[in-house]
Amino acid sequence: MTSEFDLVIRAGAVADGSGGQIFEADVAVNDGKIAAVGPRLAGRGAEELDARGLLVTPGFVDVHTHYDGQVTWESRMAPSSDHGVTTIVTGNCGVGFAPCRPEDHENLVALMAGVEDIPEIVMAEGLPWTWESFPDYLAAVDARPHDVDVAAMLPHSALRLYVMGERAVRREPATPADIAQMAELAASAMAAGAIGFGTSRAIQQRSIRGEPIPTVGAAEDELLGVLRSVASAGGVFQALSDFEQYKNVEGEFAMFRRLVREAGCPMSFTLHQKHNDPEGWRRLLALTEEANQDGLPIRAQVLPRPTGLLHGFELSMTPFSRCPTYAAVNRLPFEAKLAELRKPSVRAAILDEVEADRRPWWNQRFELADPPDYEPDPSESLAARAAREGTTPAALAYEILLKDGGRRLIFEPAQEYAYGSLAASYEMMRHPDTIIGLGDGGAHVGIVCDASYPTTMLAHWTRDRSRGPKLELGEAVRKLSAQTATAVGLRDRGRIAPGLKADLNVIDYDRLRMGAPRVVYDLPAGGRRLVQKASGYRATIVAGAITYREGAAAGPLPGKLVRRGA
Repeated sequence: MTSEFDLVIRAGAVADGSGGQIFEADVAVNDGKIAAVGPRLAGRGAEELDARGLLVTPGFVDVHTHYDGQVTWESRMAPSSDHGVTTIVTGNCGVGFAPCRPEDHENLVALMAGVEDIPEIVMAEGLPWTWESFPDYLAAVDARPHDVDVAAMLPHSALRLYVMGERAVRREPATPADIAQMAELAASAMAAGAIGFGTSRAIQQRSIRGEPIPTVGAAEDELLGVLRSVASAGGVFQALSDFEQYKNVEGEFAMFRRLVREAGCPMSFTLHQKHNDPEGWRRLLALTEEANQDGLPIRAQVLPRPTGLLHGFELSMTPFSRCPTYAAVNRLPFEAKLAELRKPSVRAAILDEVEADRRPWWNQRFELADPPDYEPDPSESLAARAAREGTTPAALAYEILLKDGGRRLIFEPAQEYAYGSLAASYEMMRHPDTIIGLGDGGAHVGIVCDASYPTTMLAHWTRDRSRGPKLELGEAVRKLSAQTATAVGLRDRGRIAPGLKADLNVIDYDRLRMGAPRVVYDLPAGGRRLVQKASGYRATIVAGAITYREGAAAGPLPGKLVRRGA
């Protein structure tokens, strides 16, 4: 019998990305698109998936990643693709690798190594550098098959360095001729398929040489010149700004309002609850709301769990990293390092040094179990546990990190956890002018593994949370799919509806669980990174092809470069 469809997913509980009620239906796919949605579809599929008792969602769209290098040397975008993500956006925060002249390769590598914690040797060995222009970079990405679709923004730091050379590194003002050239290159990038433009005004972002990111303090006329080219082609604008560092939150935000109004470009920016100013996010969100009431499309990107710094003897950071004795043994190969750390004399020296330091915040550090808890109770902090157990937090941390063959981790909620809960994140996520993002997949590979946040959204926020209100499941799915897709101008995905791209997840919702982050050495030159698996993803589908079954790679790599206008 001839099949009418390529694939049919039968009798699943469909959360279609609209945020509405979940309903039982079949979903049929043909030629990479959704062909039909409805109860008991008559046509047969060349392959059929029984989704009775399972959740069917659109593929998730991650708008804030840093896979700019990884997409050129690797086909699988783990950990994002392990958590239902089917489209990623690169070029965030203005960092990336194109345009770039050969003589500037080292500058961009040094910048990415410092800003995004990607080892220099990984980029030196991994980046093929088969491009100079941004259109050529897009062609290089397009030439490699991937397990997800890739959409790219033009990064401001690379653009500025390409036009201004060392003047950009010194952060000199752009001349009118510089701005004109940047605008011309931005127009070329947009014509080739870039979806927008990213920049950073974050003072703490520095290269490994200690130099601030080249775009810090870039003048308004420079940004406007580039954004006019971006907006004229229908692109979007993303920015990271240390508002509080400028000592003029309203003034910085007023500049963004003018840019959006004059260029006509929708914008998103990074919003965190900073622990040194735990109520400051409210003012920024109020300004965002006022902008939207005035017809200015500005959205705040928020993370649905704490920005999670991970400490471990196999990672870039530990509570003992500042201790001279630890620094000496840290140079050793891992197993030799552990042998030294297990010696009583070494342990005693390190604990003496860290107690003298007095800087660690033990009340904001927690043992990370398996499965991990991303909303731990303050009573489980290392400070609280040590007091109960009659030891010091440093000694407790030392013993924790030696568990599992030296691979147990400590979790430090660096943002979004000022009051010991995710109450602020809940408020941020529910605001109509925010979108979910900031997973930073592909970056901070030795200290952060937040790209797994889609599983946190589904398992924690809609099912398991016990320390506050939950989100409705249909709304959580919308925030991971249709809302993020629309925010970056991708209108062919994010919903389960006929004619849209067949990017889908089939999920055993009741069995959905997050694994603990773990270290792998699969980057170029044997580089280290953190990955994180989940159980419960029965199938992930990109353009109608099943890319993962039960969390394991299924073979096809149907992901493509998404060019503007999709």
